Amino acid sequence: MNIYSLKVTDRDGQTHSLEAPDGWRVMEVIRDNDLPIKAECGGACACATCHVYVAEDWLDRLTPMLDDEEEMLDEAFNVEPNSRLSCQILMRGDLDGLEVTLAPQGE
Repeated sequence: MNIYSLKVTDRDGQTHSLEAPDGWRVMEVIRDNDLPIKAECGGACACATCHVYVAEDWLDRLTPMLDDEEEMLDEAFNVEPNSRLSCQILMRGDLDGLEVTLAPQGE
């Protein structure tokens, strides 16, 4: 199995370099490395608690957003043009080095 690099900036501004196995959801990698992401629905695209901001340089490499993801983001807090749900981003070779930032959690 190929292992890629994922760079995650947490809500305190600290950047973490994580190992991301091929085919894993970015949300799973973040969660399994004990970073503070709720991911309440477990990756079913039924909530927005895995909301991240994708670094601008990476946006055009991502799979286009589907309607389900767009609907969930419509209900999220602090949505920006580079917002995505990390459960909808699967790691693959061309995403090696992907950079995301955890979005603030809505209260």
